[in-house]
Amino acid sequence: MMRILISRSRFLSALIVAAALAAGAYAFTASNTVPASNAGSGSGTISGYTVSAIAYQLNATTPSNVDSVTFTLSATAATAKAKIVSGSTTYTACSIASGVNVTCDFSPDIAITTADQLSVIAAS
Repeated sequence: MMRILISRSRFLSALIVAAALAAGAYAFTASNTVPASNAGSGSGTISGYTVSAIAYQLNATTPSNVDSVTFTLSATAATAKAKIVSGSTTYTACSIASGVNVTCDFSPDIAITTADQLSVIAAS
């Protein structure tokens, strides 16, 4: 009988120690704070611009060269680039006044004989 009491007391002691360790471990676990965040997706229509009122300005000294081109866009743009030679890969950065009036100064000037296509890139 004494053996059973000793076994029970050892068992209860071990159970109490295990419970205390578990409670202590829980008390010292780190917690994470995660702030609220957002995620989502959306879509919008991409439409092109209509270019109008195109005017080429010739170089005053060498009138066989195009100095610049001006045109008007159908909607406001933040950036615009243009080229007037279809075989070229270089677009000239343009200035924009009032969001729609664009001026592109070519440097160096472009010979009229090579100017064969106005190509415009614009973005709002």
